[in-house]
Amino acid sequence: MFDKYIVCEDSLRTTDDDRTHGRVEVRMPYYRGLGLSMVEGVDLTVDGTPIPAEATSFTVHGNTYPMTELPTVLDDRWEMGEPARVDFTVAQPLQPGEHVVSAAVRLRISYMPVPGGGRDTKTLTLA
Repeated sequence: MFDKYIVCEDSLRTTDDDRTHGRVEVRMPYYRGLGLSMVEGVDLTVDGTPIPAEATSFTVHGNTYPMTELPTVLDDRWEMGEPARVDFTVAQPLQPGEHVVSAAVRLRISYMPVPGGGRDTKTLTLA
């Protein structure tokens, strides 16, 4: 239902001079907020290349966590509609221009017997 809103428009940036570190903003594909321990991860793909979870971090309202540690965070939340920042590292420099960014958000929702979440792909322009 909310999948088309996961990847935030105009949010792709590089964060270093070598252009091998980047960031993109994502939103939760669920109608209510969840504790971060219920966010199993955000699987990121840039230009068809999957970014390993170990090479990503997740920042929400100023608090940054390694993506692999989200299931252990018991005292923080991600609210519906709130952009979260996913920082990542790539092997090859990100060149200016268009890049295809996919994000699959994996959620554990206590009352649902199947995994929750969603997937979105957008073409974003990097300055």
